[in-house]
Formats: sequence, structure tokens, C-alpha cells
Amino acid sequence: MDIQGKRVLVTGGAGFFGSHLVERLRALGAASVAAPRSRDCDHTDGARTAALFDELRPELVFHLAAKVGGIGANLRHPGSFFHDNMAMGLHVLEQARRHGTPKVVVAGTVCAYPKFAPVPFREDDLWNGYPEETNAPYGVAKKALLVMAQDYRREYGSNFVVLFPVNLYGPRDNFDLETSHVIPAMIRKFVEADEAGAPHVTLWGDGSPTREFLYVDDAVDGFVLAAERYDGDEPVNLGASFEIAMRELADKVRAAVGYRGDIVWDTSRPNGQPRRKLDVERARARFGFSAKTTLDAGLATTLAWYRQSRGRAG
Repeated sequence: MDIQGKRVLVTGGAGFFGSHLVERLRALGAASVAAPRSRDCDHTDGARTAALFDELRPELVFHLAAKVGGIGANLRHPGSFFHDNMAMGLHVLEQARRHGTPKVVVAGTVCAYPKFAPVPFREDDLWNGYPEETNAPYGVAKKALLVMAQDYRREYGSNFVVLFPVNLYGPRDNFDLETSHVIPAMIRKFVEADEAGAPHVTLWGDGSPTREFLYVDDAVDGFVLAAERYDGDEPVNLGASFEIAMRELADKVRAAVGYRGDIVWDTSRPNGQPRRKLDVERARARFGFSAKTTLDAGLATTLAWYRQSRGRAG
């Protein structure tokens, strides 16, 4: 698909990742890029989603809208995390089918993988176990949308493709400690502790779990390439091909901030999934994707944005 001249809808386009994707789509010459906020179109409401598709008649949809958060938010709201993510996906994909939308790119999540999936996670292992318990409702809902996308392709010929990105980070991320993911949460904690002269920063778990992180601009590259070049029914991972322990990540963020205090690990808090690292060979082979941004460079850019944008960062 050539994005130039197309009418594009980005659900969740006013959010962190969506805002970066919207900018890229406009730069690529899309005829229009609609990115309604949730207050303007709540996709858990089927009637409002239908009305939006009636109005826009999009030729390309990126379904990014999701209810997301860190371990704490997932533990507090498991029911709504499942319901809202399932409902949004059901309504968006059904309306895309009904309106004959030529292509939809759906954002899955690394949280869909089994808790003890072999590392690196390969797409063929998605169904070989249950997700890590703290984020299973969110992960299962997203994985169910993969089934929907594949079966709509089989029954109706819908061109729905599903990508499974690893944890994203970068400028405009969510820095609210109640709902943020690990990198923005660490950045905020270390910056505030440094400014307050606090003797230590407390982080969840024991520091042993590993994670992989994908810089937001690289994620945009992956979604655009998939829209342009990929029309298959197989799920595709998007990652940066590295694995880092939380202790090492915390040391990197502390050093980048310049904080000289100690790190205290609260082992009464859950670790989450023991390890995460994606196999990204399918993305390279199917549509030529590979991440370009190093973790150190991405952290520096994200930290600089946070310091310059504290009033807007949440």
C-alpha cells in the first residue's frame, strides 16, 4: 500500500505512540489523518465507532487504542483492562470489515506471550502457555484480536495484520507513576529524588527480570513498513534485539540523570514476567524492519524531553 493520498484513521492517535505515528503519516503525504481522542470517540462504544467509520471512510486504519499501564495498574483493574481492550478491538475490526477498509494494522503486545516462553520469544510460541499473571487480562485480550484478525481474513478476506511490539519508550511517554511503564517511571523517580536530595530511590521487585525496549521512532518505522509491505496473516514481533536486567537499566537511568543516591529494591512488590526478549527475524524478512536507536541514545533523548516538558508530562 502507498500511504500517500490515503485517508487514514489512527485509533489512539492522540496518545504517546500514536502521536508520533500521526506525524510520520502526514509527512508521508496521507490525504488525511484522523486521530480522535477517546472523549470524542470511545471505541468501547460500538455505535460511536460505527459512526466514526461512516464519517471518515478510512482506507487505512492503525488500531493503537488501548487501556494500558504498569504492573500496579494491571493488578488494580484486571477486569476493565480485559473488557476495554477486547471491546475496542472488536468494534474497530468489525467496522473495518463492514466498511470494506482495504487494510488495518493492529497493535498487539508483548504481554500476550506465555510467562515462561523460551527466550527470545518467537511468534510460534504465542499459544504455548498462559501469560504472566499480573498483565494476563490485557495480554489475553490483545491475543484474542489476533484470532479475530486471522479469522476475518479467512471468512471475509479482510486484510488485517497484527504486530507485537515490545515495550516502547521515548519523548511524550506517560510519566504518571500510577500508570506509567518502567522507563518513564524510573526517569521521573530519579529526577525527583535528585532534585529533592533524597538518599535513595525505591523500585519494585528484586531487579532480576529482564526486558527489551523499542524506541518510539523505530516502532513508527515498523508500523509504516508493515502498512506498506506486509499483507500476511502471521503475527510479527517488533523489537530491538537486546535484553537488559532491571538492575542494569536502573543503573543506566541513575547515571543519565546524575543521581548519586542509592537504589532500594522492594521485594514485597511483584517482578512481573521473568524475562522478555523478542525474536525479530520475521519482521526483517517480511518487510525489512530493524531497529536503529541504541538504548543509551533513546534514554538520553527521553530524559531531555522530560526535563524540558515537566508541566505536560503527567
